[in-house]
Amino acid sequence: MTPVAPMPVPPPADDDPPASAGTAAEPTAADIRRWRKYLADERAEAAIYDALASRKDGEERQILLGLAAAEKRHEEHWAGLLGDEVGKPVRPSARRIMLRFMARNFGSVFVLALAQRAEGASPYEDDADATATMAADELVHEEVVRGLATRGRNRLSGNFRAAVFGANDGLVSNLALVMGIGATGVSSALVLFSGIAGLLAGALSMAAGEYVSVRSQRELLTASQPTQVTLVAAPDLDLQANELVLVYRARGMSREAAEHRAAERMGKFTCDCDPSLSLQPELPDTGDDEHEALGSAYGAAGSSFCFFASGALIPILPYLFGLTGLPAVIVALVLVGLALLMTGGVVGLLSGASPLKRGLRQLAIGMGAAGVTYLLGLLFGSSVS
Repeated sequence: MTPVAPMPVPPPADDDPPASAGTAAEPTAADIRRWRKYLADERAEAAIYDALASRKDGEERQILLGLAAAEKRHEEHWAGLLGDEVGKPVRPSARRIMLRFMARNFGSVFVLALAQRAEGASPYEDDADATATMAADELVHEEVVRGLATRGRNRLSGNFRAAVFGANDGLVSNLALVMGIGATGVSSALVLFSGIAGLLAGALSMAAGEYVSVRSQRELLTASQPTQVTLVAAPDLDLQANELVLVYRARGMSREAAEHRAAERMGKFTCDCDPSLSLQPELPDTGDDEHEALGSAYGAAGSSFCFFASGALIPILPYLFGLTGLPAVIVALVLVGLALLMTGGVVGLLSGASPLKRGLRQLAIGMGAAGVTYLLGLLFGSSVS
């Protein structure tokens, strides 16, 4: 007799928890502790997205509420596994506690940048007690949060970015100047004067550079703006030797589109048979768009001056308050180090990278520059003496 092949067993659904040592048998104490931690984290993440949604409206609010609903589904999964072992709520991770606080009290761009990193570090992919759907959710959540964070980064004004980078430039350059001058053994009064001179020189240089840059770009845009001469000259042009076609081709149109547009402009016909060729009428120049995005040359210069000066002021604060010698150097290094960590962290958040790594990188760059100039100061100081 031919043996009957066994019926294939269908694979478990994605939402069914996979069999594991923690689910097939009685859960261990370690399982319960881990599930309770996951439960606390999911509750905290849902609260973060709910808090962010309460500060938004429209599409972004709906997206954030959708994320919160997904986290609540994950919460239900862990609560179901725990059953009667749910016990008292445990504290979520320190990062999620901080994010929840920030979401409830501050803006969303930095919270979303940090939440993006938290979503990308989900342990579900390697945890047999989490379903494949939950692991996939977390991967998708990272991309959703990345998109929302990108919107926030793009909404940040250019002045904010300029503030961070301008202040960082002032910190590094003036710290290096003060350390180099101070290492030569000159008086504290001369170090302070050098720091003030460096602050003014750097800030004025930044302001002048921004003014020239923005003014030149505005002039370039003005020179490139099409005029409305075609409206005046079109009726008197010769259609057989149509110079107007050259105008439109010079603006980047194909020959076919240029000829079609020129005929319309000269009043020969009005045709909507090919919408891709019938372009919108030319509008008068209002001075908006690119010009508005650039902003005022004077405003850019003033902002750059203030941003650079705010950073360059920190290295000379100890000397302004009367400190001298080694104590002044140490206090200046500590103050600038803290400021570099902060500006580097902000840069990291804006770029979606690790704030700690970017802060440490800025600190290393600033201290490295200061160390080089300090050694040069020591060298020149010893040679003079």
